[in-house]
Amino acid sequence: MAIKALLRQWELTPHKELGQNFLVDQRVLGQILAAAEISAADTVLEIGPGLGTLTLALAEQARRVVAVELDQQLVAILHDRLQAFRNVQVVVGDILALDISGLLGAEQASSLAERDAGDPTWRAYKVVANIPYNITSAVLRHLLEARTRPRLIVLMVQREVAQRITAKPGDMSLLSVSVQFYGRPRLMHRVPARAFYPVPKVDSAIIRIDPHPHLPLEPEEVEPFFAVVRAGFGQRRKQLRNSLSHGLGLSVERIAGALAQAGVDGERRAQTLGISEWVTLYRALRDVAKQ
Repeated sequence: MAIKALLRQWELTPHKELGQNFLVDQRVLGQILAAAEISAADTVLEIGPGLGTLTLALAEQARRVVAVELDQQLVAILHDRLQAFRNVQVVVGDILALDISGLLGAEQASSLAERDAGDPTWRAYKVVANIPYNITSAVLRHLLEARTRPRLIVLMVQREVAQRITAKPGDMSLLSVSVQFYGRPRLMHRVPARAFYPVPKVDSAIIRIDPHPHLPLEPEEVEPFFAVVRAGFGQRRKQLRNSLSHGLGLSVERIAGALAQAGVDGERRAQTLGISEWVTLYRALRDVAKQ
């Protein structure tokens, strides 16, 4: 059923404050599914299923779909549209307040995890969603930092945000470092605003993130690593030696020593560093702090 007709049937109006722009372009729906490479063995977590357009398509292809919806008014529609599918579970709640491990329950380790017995947090589920754009950064952080990490993430996001997430050294930001530390993001397709109802003011994009099977640092080092990154971006226009000194409360001399040890020119700016350089710089600063 067409989205407008469905809304009229249920006497509903999209809530702007909840970021409710419903996908109406079937071609784009196909692009999402193709990017996610859904198989009959997959468990899929969907965030913000809305009227269930993507949920129905996922249910036809996946072994199990867990759809988390915040808007109570939409839940009745979802149950009505999905009643023929026994492999779909609709959960009412805020994804940011839910524990993903508990939400999905015990899952069999993926074939990749079976090869990687040293990382028991890697599990066989994918995230596929058209999320409210105002919580994009928070959702990404929640997913990537989860105790049970996904095999794959495919999201519809604002086009400008997609470009920031997939940026290369020279145009990096705190957001791009935060995502690329955990996985490899790719901009799969640009999506025009007219693909949604109501039509938003911005164009969108489909991004795919393939989480790394191994993180570049130990779990206990992740928080101090990002403290260094935040310090670097804290004064974006300043050279690294100055922004790090100010942000970390260390003398310029000590920062200069760590930069030299890491092989990073102190006159560079934060947006020019790639992930491997940030990791090397963090380790050098960690060593300096111990002195």
